[in-house]
Formats: sequence, C-alpha cells, structure tokens
Amino acid sequence: MNTETPANRTPPVTGKDTKALVLVVDDEPRMIRFIRMNLELEGYRVIEAHNGLEALDQVRDHLPNVVILDVMMPELDGFETLALLREISTVPVIMLTVRADEEDKVRGLGLGADDYVTKPFGPRELSSRVAAMLRRASLPAPTPRTELVVDDWLTIDFARRQVVVGGQRIDLSPTEYRLLYHLVNNAGWVMPYETLLAKVWGYEYRDETHYLRIYVGYLRKKIEKDPADPQYILTERSVGYRFVDYKTDLVK
Repeated sequence: MNTETPANRTPPVTGKDTKALVLVVDDEPRMIRFIRMNLELEGYRVIEAHNGLEALDQVRDHLPNVVILDVMMPELDGFETLALLREISTVPVIMLTVRADEEDKVRGLGLGADDYVTKPFGPRELSSRVAAMLRRASLPAPTPRTELVVDDWLTIDFARRQVVVGGQRIDLSPTEYRLLYHLVNNAGWVMPYETLLAKVWGYEYRDETHYLRIYVGYLRKKIEKDPADPQYILTERSVGYRFVDYKTDLVK
C-alpha cells in the first residue's frame, strides 16, 4: 500500500480563520441535515456522502479533517467502508450506531475507527467529539531523546516512532503509540484509568474505560510474548495500568 497518497495526508487545521472540514456519511438525508446544521452552527465546514463509495470519493477529492460514518448503510455498511477507507487515509473517523453493543465498538475500533457515538445523540455530544478529535490530531508527537531498550525482546524509539519486538519492527496506530508513550514514560507507576483516558483520548473520555481496555489488549497482542500473561503492561485491578519498571524488575 502506498502511504503517500494524497488522501493519506489530511491537512492540519491551522490559523485562526481556518475551519475544519467534516465529511458526514449516512443514507438518511434527515440525519445528514441534522448533523450538518449543528456542525455548521459550530463553525465547521460540512460535506456529505450517502453511501460508502461516495464517502471514499469525497475523502480522495476533499481531504476532510474528520469523517462521521454511519454503521447501518445499504450495500457497503460502515464497517466495510471503514476498512476500505483505512487503505487510503488515516483521517480520524467517528462511527454512528443505533446499538450500544460493545461488540460493534470492538469491531469498529479494530478496523481503525477513532470514536463511537450512539444514536440518538445530542448536537453538543457530537460537536464535542469532533473538537476532541481535532485536538488530538493537531498534537505533536511526544519524542523522548534516546532509544529505549526495555529488554532483549522489546526496544522502543519514540523519536523515530519505531517499536521492535523480537527483532521485528511492528506498526502501531497513532492511538496505540500515544498509549504506549504515556505508559512507558511512567514506568513503575500505576496510571489510573481516568488519567490515561484524559491523556490519550482527551478529558471528555475519562469515563470511557472500555476504550482503554480494548487498546491495552491491542498493545499486548503486539508487544508481549504471551498476551494472556503480560510482562510489560500490567493490570492494577479496579485502578489502572502499569508499565513494568524495566530498570529494576526485568532481567536483561
């Protein structure tokens, strides 16, 4: 896959007069009108698509800053559209669903969604999620100065955004990268759920503990020798997570 395609380079929102462009994808015109009206009142520019194929064309042609994508659509549903979208773009995606089923959320997040909003929702809820997404996308990546050798299995170079596991370089999503950074940067200390959620997703997400559980699971599958018996990312039950104090607890 060519990661240098134009659609993969979502333009940053910079400058006082620059308005973020939001793509709304839904097969219900009434829902699109509702979202468009409320986002435009908040100062966003809005474009629309009524199915998955239109959505892909809009992303290629207009490079939106955020995509709001409905799950339940004919022909290509939201999950199928998201999978195709992730082949051409890293644009932040908020999925809309009428179900609060966690299985749907796990599936969407696993395909590369960044957030979920369950219908029915209020305009403030959606606009606050869009604002949080834009803030996260505009944050510079944290860059510690030196390569970190955790042990002979795991090496992390945050400055180069490289993680090597068992001698093989692995790819992390932006969210996985931010989560690993905050855990490692506080190695040996318990990071409460609320603190990690605020640092990685934003203050609005401090109660969304399932996001954290899902992404810790993703990280463990990528960096642990045995994800079922983790040695690096440890669970402090009912409190939070702790990255092992590799300077004292791990034998090099």
